[in-house]
Amino acid sequence: MAEGEKVIPINIEDEMKSAYIDYSMSVIVSRALPDVRDGLKPVHRRVLFGMYELGVRANTAHKKSARIVGEVLGKYHPHGDTSVYDAMVRMAQEWSLRYMLVDGQGNFGSVDGDSPAAMRYTEARMRKISEDMLADIDKETVDHQLNFDDTLNEPTVLPTRIPGLLVNGASGIAVGMATNMPPHNLGEVVDGIVAYIEDKDIEIDELIKHVKAPDFPTGGTIYGYDGVKEAFHTGRGRIVMRAKANIEEVNGRECIIVTEIPYQVNKADMIKKTADLVNDKKLEGIATIRDESDRNGMRIVYVLKRDAIPNIVLNKLYKYTQLQSSFSVNNIALVKGRPQLLNLKDMIHHFVDHRHEVVVRRTTYELRKAEERAHILEGLIIASDNIDEVIALIRASSNADEAREKLMTRFELSELQAKAIVEMRLRQLTGLEQDKLRSEYEDLMNTIEDLKDILDKKERRMEIIKQELLEVKNKYGDERRSIIEYAGGDLSIEDMIPDEKVVITISHAGYIKRTSLSEYKTQNRGGVGQKASTTRNEDFLEHLFVGTNHQYMLFFTQKGKCFWMRVYEIPEGSKTSKGRAIQNLINIEQDDNVKAFICTQDLKDEDYINSHYVIMATKNGQVKKTLLEQYSRPRLNGINGITIKEDDMLLEARLTTGESQVMLALKSGKAIRFEEAKTRPMGRNASGVRGITLAHAKDEVIGMITIENPQEESVLVVSENGYGKRTYIDDPEDGEPVYRVTNRGGKGVKTISITEKTGNLVAIKSVTDSDDLMIINKSGIAIRMSVKDLRLMGRATQGVKLINLRNGDSIAAVAKVMADDDVDENETDTFESDEINDELTDGTTLDNTEDDNN
Repeated sequence: MAEGEKVIPINIEDEMKSAYIDYSMSVIVSRALPDVRDGLKPVHRRVLFGMYELGVRANTAHKKSARIVGEVLGKYHPHGDTSVYDAMVRMAQEWSLRYMLVDGQGNFGSVDGDSPAAMRYTEARMRKISEDMLADIDKETVDHQLNFDDTLNEPTVLPTRIPGLLVNGASGIAVGMATNMPPHNLGEVVDGIVAYIEDKDIEIDELIKHVKAPDFPTGGTIYGYDGVKEAFHTGRGRIVMRAKANIEEVNGRECIIVTEIPYQVNKADMIKKTADLVNDKKLEGIATIRDESDRNGMRIVYVLKRDAIPNIVLNKLYKYTQLQSSFSVNNIALVKGRPQLLNLKDMIHHFVDHRHEVVVRRTTYELRKAEERAHILEGLIIASDNIDEVIALIRASSNADEAREKLMTRFELSELQAKAIVEMRLRQLTGLEQDKLRSEYEDLMNTIEDLKDILDKKERRMEIIKQELLEVKNKYGDERRSIIEYAGGDLSIEDMIPDEKVVITISHAGYIKRTSLSEYKTQNRGGVGQKASTTRNEDFLEHLFVGTNHQYMLFFTQKGKCFWMRVYEIPEGSKTSKGRAIQNLINIEQDDNVKAFICTQDLKDEDYINSHYVIMATKNGQVKKTLLEQYSRPRLNGINGITIKEDDMLLEARLTTGESQVMLALKSGKAIRFEEAKTRPMGRNASGVRGITLAHAKDEVIGMITIENPQEESVLVVSENGYGKRTYIDDPEDGEPVYRVTNRGGKGVKTISITEKTGNLVAIKSVTDSDDLMIINKSGIAIRMSVKDLRLMGRATQGVKLINLRNGDSIAAVAKVMADDDVDENETDTFESDEINDELTDGTTLDNTEDDNN
C-alpha cells in the first residue's frame, strides 16, 4: 500500500446499494427520460446545441456527420460515437419523427430497418423547426451548466417554441421505469395549448376536441378510441394502430393493397413473417405478397386466391400480423428533475410554464440591454450638445484616462458614458448622425416602456406565448396523417362523428354504399334527373334507405344469421360510384347470402328496442317475431337471427311496431293475411311458428310483405311466365277487405289464378303508384315498368302479361324500385331531400335507380 493511503472497510451491501442508486439516478435524469419542457433527452439536446454552435443552420451548407458527432463528443457528450450518431440519424428519419429536427443528406436508413451509411459518408444540418427550438438561447432564457470537464457551458434545457414532447413523443428505458410517448399533430397541439392559455381550468375532455389523438409519422389508422381517451386522461393507455389497406382488383385478381403501416413496424420483417404464416398454412387465402414500394410511397400487395373473401383475409392479417399493432402509452417525463406520470393537461401546463419563464427572462434581458444602450446614448447626446467643450476638454488631457475623469466630473457622467464619448468617432459629430442618436434614443425609450409593461402584465406575456405558437403552427402545421376510426373497439364515441343524414343504397347484386343526402340536389319538375349510380352489368339499385350516421343496419342471411353494422361504417361513395360488395364488409360464410336489410334507430335506446319487432318468414312457411332488443348486442361473426331447419331458408325480415298485418304468398298462388299480434314474440334461437300451410310437398313461400296502411297500399303479384296484377288489400270504396284477415297457419286464399299459361307465382310486393318495377329474366334481360300503369283487378283473376318471354325463358326476380328521374324529360319529378326524410326515417325502403341496360 502506498504511503499515506488507508483502507476503510465498508459493508458490501451498503456499497452496492449506494452505487446502484447513483447509477440508476444517472440513467433516469441524464440519459433515458425526456424533459417535460423541451421534450428532449440530453443526447438530442446536445446534438442540436452542438450544430447550433458549429453554425450548421437550415440555410447553410450541410456538414459531414462525423464533424458534428466529433463536436458533440468532444464538448458535451463523453460517450460512444455511435450513441450520438444514432440519435442524430433518428432525428433525420421521416418514419421515426413526426417533425424531423435534422436535415440529412445521404443514406439515413430505411423503414425496412436498413442501417444508415457510416458518419464519414453522410452530411447533415439543422432544420428550420430546430432553429425555433433554439430561438433566444443567447438571451439568457435558460440555465446553463458546466460540461463534463468544466471548460464549457451547455444548456440544461432549450427555450423551445415547439411543444417538442407532444409533437414528437419519446421512448426510453431507464432503471425501474420506462417512457413511451406518442407523437401528435403540431396544429392540433397548438390549438390545445391556446385553449389552455385562454382557460386554465379547461377539462381534458375539452382539450381532446383540439388534440384529437396521436398522429404517427407513418400514418395508418388509430382503431378504436378508448385507449386514446384513457392515455389523455391518465397518462397510460393502449392505442391500437392498423395499416391503411384497400381492396382493389389488379389484372382480374382481388388484391389487398397496403399503403401505410403502423408506427415502429419494420416493413421487411412484417412481410417476411406474413410469408412464413402463409407457407405454414396459418394464413389462408393469400397467393403471393409483393413489395412494390418506391420513391413515390409505400405499396405492399397481397394477391388473393380466387375463392378468398378479401374482408376475411384482411381481418386475419390484422389478427396475426403486424398490420395491426398497439402502442402502449406511458407518459413519464422529467419535471424539475424528477420522473412524473403526466396526462395531456399536465404536459400542456408544464410547457406553458416553461414558455412563460422564457418570455420573462428574454424580456428582462432585452430590457437590461435597452437600458444599458439608453444610458450610453444619454451620455452621447450630452456630449453632442456640448461638443466644443468636450473636444477642448479631451484635447487638454494628456491621456484617455484623464479625459474620462474630466468628462465624468464636468458633466456628471458614469464611467461607461465617459468611455463611450472618448471612443466616439469623428463622423458622429455630423448633424445627420446626431439626429440618428436622438431618434434611436426615443425608440429605445418606447421599447423600454413596452418591455416594462410586458413584465408588469401576465396577460400580455400569455398573449405573446399564444402569438408565437400560432406563428409556429402557420410555419410548420400540416394535415393529420393518422386517420381515427372511432368505430373500432367500443362504440361510445359517436359524438365525434356528425350525425348527418345519408342515403344508403344497396344494389340487386349486393353492392352497398352511403352517400351524403346533400349530394341528392333538389331538381325542379321537368329536369332530366341525375345519374344515380354506376353498377355492374345487369345490376341496379334495389334498396334505398335514408338514415343518419348513428343509425344501425341489420343484415339477415338465408341461413338465419344476423350481422350488424353502424351506418357510418358503410363505405362512403359518391352518387355515381358502385359501392362495396356486402360480402366484403361482413364475415359471412361463402355459401350464405344476404336476404334482408333493416335500417333501425339507436339500438341503445331502451324504449325503441323494446317497442319494435323483427318479423321473419322462411321458404317452408315458418314465421317468427322477435323483439328488436334481442338484436342489440352485436358480434363480429354475426349472431343467430333464427334457427333454420334443414331444406329451409330465410326469405324476408321486416321491422314492425307490433301493430302491422303480415301477408305471405305461396308458389301455388295462395296468400294469407293475418294480424302480426297473432304471433307471439320469441327468442333469437327459436325457429318460429307456422305462418301458412303449404298446398303440397313441392310448394314454398315466395315472399312476405307487411302492411301498415291497407287503404293506401296494393299488392302486386308476378308469375314466372310474365303475368302479374295489382289488387287492393282493402276495397277503397266500401273499406271491405279484398284479402280477408284470417288466423295464421291457414291455407290462404287465391291471390292469382295459377294455370299452365301463367306458371307458378314468383313474387309478391306491396306497391304504390310512385313505385317502379324491375323484372329480371333468367336469361339476364331486365325490363322496367311503372306501377301506376298497371290497373287494379280482382283477387282471383290471372292478371295481365307484364313481359313477353321467348324460348322457354322465365322470370328470375322482381324488385320494387323508386320511380326514376329520367324516364321522360317532360314528365320528371325528382324526389326532394325533405320528402325523403319525412317518408323514410322509419326504415322503409325506396329506390333511386338507374339501369344502363334499359
